[in-house]
Order: sequence, then structure tokens, then C-alpha cells
Amino acid sequence: MTLIQLLTASTPVLAVFLLLVMLRMPATRAMPLSLLVTAGMALAIWKVPLPRVFASVLEGWVIALTIVWIVFGAILLLNTLTFSGAISVIRKGFTGITPDRRLQVVIVGWLFVAFLEGASGFGTPAAIVAPLLVVLGFPPLAAVVLALIADSAPVSFGAVGTPVLVGIGQGVDGITAEQMQAVAIQAVTLDLVVASFIPLLMVAMLTRFFGPDKSWVPGLQAWKFALFGGVAYTVPAWGVAWLLGPEFPSIFGALVGLVLTTLAARTGFLVPREVWRFRTEEAVEDQGPDLGEMPLWLAWVPYLLVVAFLVITRLEFLPFKDWLTSTAVSWNDILGTNVSVSAHTLYLPGTIFVLVALITIILHRKPADKVAQAWGNSVKALGPTVIALGASVPMVRIFLNSGVNLADLNSMPIELAQLAARTFSESWPLVAPLVGALGSFIAGSATFSNMMFAGLQQSTAQELALNETVILALQLIGANAGNMICVVNVVAAASVVNLVGKEGQIIRFTLVPMLYYCFTSALLAWWLFL
Repeated sequence: MTLIQLLTASTPVLAVFLLLVMLRMPATRAMPLSLLVTAGMALAIWKVPLPRVFASVLEGWVIALTIVWIVFGAILLLNTLTFSGAISVIRKGFTGITPDRRLQVVIVGWLFVAFLEGASGFGTPAAIVAPLLVVLGFPPLAAVVLALIADSAPVSFGAVGTPVLVGIGQGVDGITAEQMQAVAIQAVTLDLVVASFIPLLMVAMLTRFFGPDKSWVPGLQAWKFALFGGVAYTVPAWGVAWLLGPEFPSIFGALVGLVLTTLAARTGFLVPREVWRFRTEEAVEDQGPDLGEMPLWLAWVPYLLVVAFLVITRLEFLPFKDWLTSTAVSWNDILGTNVSVSAHTLYLPGTIFVLVALITIILHRKPADKVAQAWGNSVKALGPTVIALGASVPMVRIFLNSGVNLADLNSMPIELAQLAARTFSESWPLVAPLVGALGSFIAGSATFSNMMFAGLQQSTAQELALNETVILALQLIGANAGNMICVVNVVAAASVVNLVGKEGQIIRFTLVPMLYYCFTSALLAWWLFL
């Protein structure tokens, strides 16, 4: 690969970091520019046929529409609950558990995210939890950053184990169920140490960057509760991975953690003496009318319905998943190429969000004018999101579909990964998770990252006589970490809380936690298992 070919393969990564992170352009401008540069370089240098580039753009638009549908559903549900007054009741309910914002981060921002990731994945956790944190009184930027950081370690077992069962399962030829479980156990074993500290990192970042005094100290003062929240998830998840396999560690680990941390917060166990709040908290008014009489359980019913529907439609032994996925709309061999795409219309989380929003109209007895206002505001909020995703997702598909070309090259991500393997062979355990993170950063999916790079990770481990299970576990962890800075996830989460244009700022916050997760896991694996 020549220097100009290396620059071409790196274009999507470099363009995003240069335009979004360094020049601080909004995604509505940065992503169209990145798409144009990537498409031009793919045609001129990588020599990807023009029909394949156009087919990739069309494929990307279909995928982008599915993401927009998820974002719309999340915004609609939030607006519906806001106008019904349920959000006001939910906020008061959380204050009843604990008014301390640091503890709320652990319970909602860490453990509820983990549960949603285990049940659904595919962008659902940030789309639900970021706006929930906002209506609880958190600054929107803090809400998005914390939700993205939390949606990392649980991703190994997201969507009922999809990153392992589909990602690793399809990425490594001939891998057995026992080997996949061994990889999952290895990853969650590393998480016992590394991921257990993520809630503490989240709490410290909350007080340092979003607190009134901009200090690490209040966050570190909650270290006991934060670490308790970390191990309350990782230890049960580790046990479930051993006993049941990769389908349920995130779900059961999060459920156990939610129960334990809620009880601890209510009883004062490991809780800091002084309550920590935002300085302007008294000035924050409840959104929506004061219903007063609405019971807390009724306010929570819509979220409980979302969780219930997500779980029952994701379990293999129930008939709902097969029925919903059978309704997928497919477009095969776009423009005569082998590029194809499917949209699982009814299976998407967005469909569940919209369904629950409709049910909520009846449950909360919303008047027609409020229903129209909620729907109108939700549609209006989508404009910038459509532009950003309509450019970023096609850019990703061009990158991934570049394996068919006249330059006798592999696809751009494979060429980059192979170059990394040749260049950093002596320190591959440190690089392995970064390759996984690259896959998620570009593709927008840990599952796709594992499908794309797991085979390369295995062959590199064999060539260097490294433990294959450990290296594949580092790929899994790296793919998790890449979720924190993934362009598609960042754009979607920012859209839900009306932060379009702040995507680069969000990535600057989540980049350091991503690197912590990658390098700490790599060093621990190298020290203990390699």
C-alpha cells in the first residue's frame, strides 16, 4: 500500500477527527464534506467502480433512515411523557431514591444503560437514557457523554449476545460455541477489573466538567458507591457468562446491579455524607403540567413497556423475533453490484418507541392538542439529524464496500488492520483493542467490527504465537470502546437531546475514556494472560 493509498484508507477517520474534533464543525457540515472526500478518494485512488460507490451511498441512505426512525421514536416518547406530566413525576421519584446526582449517574447512567444494551443494543441505550438524564436535571452535554461512556462494557453481550454470537461467530471461521463462550468469559474477566472503574470515571467527569466547582474532588468522594456500582454489574455478569453463556450477562448483571445500588442509596450504604447537586438546580422547573395525582408507577409504565417489548422481541425461544424479522424489506444487488441492504422495519427499537408513545396517549389520557404538539415537535427536531446521518452512513458504507476495486487492494479497513498487524507485531496486544475500536468508530456497530476484524485478530495471534482467546477478547473489548466515539452513535444521541452541532465536543469528552478502556484492558491481558 502506497502513501497515497494509506491516506485514502485513513480518509474517513482523519476527516471526522479533523473536521468534527479539531475544527469543531457541526456534523451537518462535517459529514457531507467527509462523504465527498471519501467518495472522491475511493474513485480516484482506490479505483472503486462508480456504480459501487453510488450503490454504497444508496445502501447508506437506507441504513440512515432506520437510525432516524430510532431517533424519532426516542424523541417522540420523550415529548409524549413530557407533555403528559410523567417526566415531572419520574424526576420526583428519583429524588426520593437519592437527590445526589453522582449516585443517579451510577444507577441510571451506568446500570440502566447496561440493561438496555443487553436487551436491545443498536443505539437504544443512549437514545433512551440521555434524554432521561436531561429531564432529571442533568445538562444535555453531560447526559450524552455519560450515556455514551456507559454504553461500552455491556456491549459485549448487547442485544442478547449479538456481538459474540454473530460478530465473533461469523468473523472467525469454524469457531465453536465453547470457544465463543471462552472469549466472552475472557472479556468479562478483564472487565472485572477495568470496567468496574467506569462508573467512578463517569462520576469524576461529571463533577470535573459539569459541576459548579469544576473539581474532581466531589466525584472522587463518591468512590465507594461508584466502585460498588461497578462490581454490582461486572461480578454478576461474569457469573452469568460462566453459567449461561454470552446471551444474558448484561441483562442479569444490570438487573442485579440496579437492585443492589437502589437499596444501597435508600439505606445510605456507602453513600457520601454530603449531597452533591448542580448549582442552578433550584432554578430548574419541572417540564409539563403538574399532575400531582399521577402515581409513580403509572409514570414509569411507558418505560417498563419499552423494556418488556425489547426483551420479548429479542429472545430466540419466543416467536416474536422470527415474526418481526420476517417483515424485513430488502434491496438486493443495488445498481447491479453485490451491495445489498435490509431494513427490519417492525423489529427496530424505533417501532417499539412509537408504539409505546401511542399506548401512553391512552394510559395518560393526553388531549388531542398535546398529542399533535408532541408529534410536531418530534418531526421538526429531525432535520439536522437527517443531514448528518444521510452523509455519515454512506461514507461508512463506501469505506466498508471498497474491497471491490481495480487497484488490487482489500477493503480500506482490512488494509489498515493488516498494516497495523505488520507494523506493531511486537506489541500487538496493545494494538488489538484499537483495531476493534476502529471498526466500531467507522461502522457504527461492535457486531460489525467483530465480523470484520475477528478473523484478522485470530490469524495475527496464530502468527505471533499469542493466545487466540485473549486476543479475540481484546477485539471484543476494543469494539465496545469504539462505541463511545462512534460517529453514528454520537450523532443520534446528540439529536435526541437537541445537541446537533456539538458532536465534536462530545467525542473530545469520550475519547479519553475510550483510550482508558482499550489500553488498561490490553495491559492487564498482557500482564496476566500472555
